[in-house]
Amino acid sequence: MTATAIRVLLADDQTLVRAAFAMLVESARDMEVVGQAATGREAVALARTTRADLVLMDIRMPDLDGIEATRLIAADEDLAGVRILVLTTYDTDENVVDALRAGASGFLVKDTRPAELLDAIRTVAAGEALLSPGPTSRLIARFLRTPVAPATGGPACLSARERGVLALVARGLNNTEVAEALGLSPLTAKTHVSRIMGKLGARDRAQLVIVAYESGMVTPGRL
Repeated sequence: MTATAIRVLLADDQTLVRAAFAMLVESARDMEVVGQAATGREAVALARTTRADLVLMDIRMPDLDGIEATRLIAADEDLAGVRILVLTTYDTDENVVDALRAGASGFLVKDTRPAELLDAIRTVAAGEALLSPGPTSRLIARFLRTPVAPATGGPACLSARERGVLALVARGLNNTEVAEALGLSPLTAKTHVSRIMGKLGARDRAQLVIVAYESGMVTPGRL
């Protein structure tokens, strides 16, 4: 275990699932499990007491579901550094978009390979969003049926260059890919993304994707 181990909180109502995830997380030298919750309400409480870096959050749980738990954690200023990685069955769970709206930084399917799960935890804990072009675009295009007006002014407050960057981010491109597509340096692309997040009040790239779809900047027919 390293001195800077990622502190992981597991939230799932199935005991065996939590046990399996706990064994996997504890097998990584750079991670540790600091708590396990069987309900969304327990997840919120443990996020506050364990000071976890990341919550691996199931969506369907009793008492308080993962979406509401995510919303409460994301809205708590004392938990601003806590990242949330949502678990979904993908083909059947339409609530993952609501979880992203609520403040989750990405999602995983429950049959993800062990090594991919650990990499995903590292990615999200480092402050990045877990967004791959194919699955993310397909999922949002499929389930984003009723747009909700963004809390900010939306893309209208962005420059033309920033809107172009946002459109590429919404398709799942990373900073290097955005830079290549627009003929920019990776540092310039990263700066643009940071400014866009600041203008839109988004905590990470996942929320930028949601804003782009809800504003109509990116539509399912343009994937």
